[in-house]
Amino acid sequence: MSFVRACAVAEVPEGAVIGIDLGGDADIAVVNTADGFFAIRDVCSHAEVPLSEGDVDGCTLECYMHGSRFDLRTGLPLELPAVAPVPVYPVRIDDGSVFVDPENPIRIQEQ
Repeated sequence: MSFVRACAVAEVPEGAVIGIDLGGDADIAVVNTADGFFAIRDVCSHAEVPLSEGDVDGCTLECYMHGSRFDLRTGLPLELPAVAPVPVYPVRIDDGSVFVDPENPIRIQEQ
């Protein structure tokens, strides 16, 4: 795994999301919830707009454009119109920083 520093923990208060450009195609939304930090690709699979501009509710992130909601743990869509999952990535917290492994998305099988 190749973790890279995404941001400081203090930059993302609980219930917030920020977009991080890790270079290349690695735009990541870092989300802080009561259940911890999550990282998800910062592009809605339906409308191709930044998910980091959406709203956090528990372990879900809602796209601001059409209301699709994604599970932050799996990337699976929970609300139409999105039907395709969004990649989620391993997260590690170390010394006050959030680290993400953008090269190894977590693979979840749809049920």
